[in-house]
Amino acid sequence: MSLLARMFRTRLNALTIVRLFTPFQAALDPVPTLEARGNRPLQMTFEDQLKILTYYHLEEHTSGRHLLQVLAQEGFAATHIAPPEGIKKSAFFEALNSRGLEQMVQVYENLQKQATAKLPLAKEFSDLGDLVSVDGTLIDATLSMVWADYRDGAKKAKVHLGFDIGRGIPQKLTLTAGKADERPQVDYLVAPGQTAVMDRYYQCYKNFDDWQAQERHFVCRIKASSRKTVLRENPIEPGGQVFFDAVTRLGTAGGNQTEREVRVVGYKADGKTYWVATDRFDLTGEQIAYVYKLRWTIESFFGWWKRHLKVYHLIARSPYGLLMQILSGLITYLLLAIYCHEEHGERVGIERVRELRNKIRNEAAEDVAAGVTPPGFIDLDFGAYATS
Repeated sequence: MSLLARMFRTRLNALTIVRLFTPFQAALDPVPTLEARGNRPLQMTFEDQLKILTYYHLEEHTSGRHLLQVLAQEGFAATHIAPPEGIKKSAFFEALNSRGLEQMVQVYENLQKQATAKLPLAKEFSDLGDLVSVDGTLIDATLSMVWADYRDGAKKAKVHLGFDIGRGIPQKLTLTAGKADERPQVDYLVAPGQTAVMDRYYQCYKNFDDWQAQERHFVCRIKASSRKTVLRENPIEPGGQVFFDAVTRLGTAGGNQTEREVRVVGYKADGKTYWVATDRFDLTGEQIAYVYKLRWTIESFFGWWKRHLKVYHLIARSPYGLLMQILSGLITYLLLAIYCHEEHGERVGIERVRELRNKIRNEAAEDVAAGVTPPGFIDLDFGAYATS
């Protein structure tokens, strides 16, 4: 039986949400089935869980209780999003905090590969290489979340993310306690051949050496006070924003100093002075300055994600459940990115997302008004799939 037939077990007029969810077909095909741990059958399959969590972010629900109320009371959500027999509060939160993480990770990775293949690299970045902005964002936690250590009287979790600048989509992520060091995450978030674009919190001379040995490139802001031993200087365009460009060894000789050569570019922008370390010797100083400016794409993403997909409204308290919530929020964004590209040739924007939400709600109202045929098949533009 087709995945979409499993996810929508009735004739469905609301084609927009099916269109949005279509990438799940390929993303879920290789994922192992979620099995019940005991004799009791699952109240909610992984497909149900994935659909519910995606719907939570898509429709901006404000809490888990709000989501469950909608699944129980609203016609479209109760018919097409909730499991056929409905879902109890205890069963929903038990599943969220204990089941499906392996499948969710695989779906996210498979969907991310789909998005990378489908979305074109922005032309203005084509000469700059594969750029990945790296940063962490804090999520306010409750005091009962003892694992989310941050400081006395405050609990926070931290999401560390690599963001594909050229395509405008998230890549790899990790979840830690709020006070965890961000620098060790780079080895996981950035693959060899990619260029990590980072703020000065990631400055570490040993890491600069190690990343070059691993062929992980970097453009990292450094402190103005960083000691620089100039080995050779690069030419500078008079009157330009770049006032310093040299190959150096960073740090103090005989102490904490880079073993490998590091290029340092100093420039001014918007009345501020920036110092950036990099191993990208193939770019001009102006290009290095532009690459570092692109680091802000991840800040914009975090802000948009938080505001419009309600990712930081906690519906889970455990590391397991919170990672499920974060992954489903990233999956929702990837679905939107693919949809906006294929339907409109655009990147994700709030106007297109609002338009999509309105279409889903209007089609849902039409579907409910038309009545629902008994379970047995799904009638979609791309064919009818018999159920088992």
